[in-house]
Amino acid sequence: MTTASSADAVPGKPSVAVLGTGIMGSGMARSLLRARLPVRAWNRTRAKAEPLATAGATVTDTAAEAVRGADVILTVLNDGPAVAETLTAAADGLRPGQVWLQSSTVGLDATTELAHRAAGLGLVYLDAPVSGTRQPAEQGTLTVFVSGPSGARPTVRPVLEAIGGRTVWAGEDPGAATRLKLVTNAWVINLVNGVAECLNLAEGLGTDPRLFLDAVKGGPLDTPYLQQKAAAVLDGDLTPSFALSTALKDSRLILDAAGASGVTLDLIAASAERFTRAQAAGHGDQDMIATYYAGRTG
Repeated sequence: MTTASSADAVPGKPSVAVLGTGIMGSGMARSLLRARLPVRAWNRTRAKAEPLATAGATVTDTAAEAVRGADVILTVLNDGPAVAETLTAAADGLRPGQVWLQSSTVGLDATTELAHRAAGLGLVYLDAPVSGTRQPAEQGTLTVFVSGPSGARPTVRPVLEAIGGRTVWAGEDPGAATRLKLVTNAWVINLVNGVAECLNLAEGLGTDPRLFLDAVKGGPLDTPYLQQKAAAVLDGDLTPSFALSTALKDSRLILDAAGASGVTLDLIAASAERFTRAQAAGHGDQDMIATYYAGRTG
């Protein structure tokens, strides 16, 4: 049973099945709809997909129904097992030649496994993780890292232009985009924990954190990210743009990839420990700047 009919074909525009409508998937689906691309949306918990119906999406009961007849399949899920399970659930609706834009951050091993499964099903697999959080997803200004067959570019170009402000083609090899995403995430994870530790230290020394923010403001040590994340803590608004639990998952994927390549990442290892402590204290569903709480002693 569906709740809308916008999945009907539109001349010149690829139809898209969006599988996974959490923070990122729902924002990306809305960006696709603003670009007037036909969208079918599915989520394991249907209630999370229902709001998209009022924006013009067709909300489906099953993953198979969502992908049936779609030109492009966009997966935006939490991890490799979730993507694999969803692919199995969608199997009855798949057909050879569909382009699979796999935008979940799943790590290198899972990317290889998913590419093999796609080949077995006759799907054209594009490794396509994104850089950005809730607001860029909703605004269609994500950076999309893509690797895979160049012949698929004309089909996915309207999709990439709708969800992203920039596309970085990393190569033909599935996995190249994921490798780039892991490096990018390592930077973000170190940065957010740097912000948290500075706030912790200011608090511990009895220094007003806002004085620190003002001291670096506008200079070479300042970043918009520092100001935004510090403000979130100081204002007590930890609404997730990127959940701490997801940052912990990504930290572990980065450490796995680093270990397999003979690289030691001391800062990422320490960040994973902070995320683990913050999650154990009940902050997993909050924004990842809640790592701040891992540095508080009281």
